[in-house]
Amino acid sequence: MQLAIDTSTDTASLALVQDSEVLAELTWRCEQNHTIELLPRLADLLSRTKLRLQSISCIMVAKGPGSFNGLRVGISTAKGLAFSLGIPMVGISTLEVEAYQHAETNLPICPVFNAGRGEIATAIYQMKRNKWRQITGKHITTVETLCSQTTTKTIFCGEFVASIAGQLRKQLKQRAIIPSSTARLRRASFLAELGQQRLEAGSYDNPATLHPLYLRRPPITKRKHQ
Repeated sequence: MQLAIDTSTDTASLALVQDSEVLAELTWRCEQNHTIELLPRLADLLSRTKLRLQSISCIMVAKGPGSFNGLRVGISTAKGLAFSLGIPMVGISTLEVEAYQHAETNLPICPVFNAGRGEIATAIYQMKRNKWRQITGKHITTVETLCSQTTTKTIFCGEFVASIAGQLRKQLKQRAIIPSSTARLRRASFLAELGQQRLEAGSYDNPATLHPLYLRRPPITKRKHQ
């Protein structure tokens, strides 16, 4: 049985998956309460399904970009479980998880996260010839630049899309496809599916060296001259 953990943003999600079947999934709005809510929610999920922590054979975790606090909580929890249970773990980009639930459209998919300072974190993915591909790498940019580079009909997804939907529609017209808020909800079961593909390819991460993907360094206060 695999456990998928996603605490990248104010929306958190957990999923228990076995043999490609979702046994249980929980997605909730946690704001910045990842530290106090994650483990109790996991315990509740295991209790409701009458499953034991020791039954978990692999941990999948969303590694960012996203909230500094959220990513630290999710990844440190995943590492702790992997070490204590002696099981492998797989880290997956949160942008990829966000995009993957729209893969069957076969259109370019552009997940968008708020990167602060008037910028966004994004990438482009697409299912081509039944193979999931990253078309444009993960990077920081602006909405204006993203629109100028979008030349074909594209799906825009992610929590932050609601804040820029008007701008996207104004500049891109019919090229901007924006799913409903329910269809944009990021779910840990898609993280589990991507993680399972990695495992089947024989690829997993070392818990000691897996780090959050921030794309931007956290601000550091400079020392004042005496």
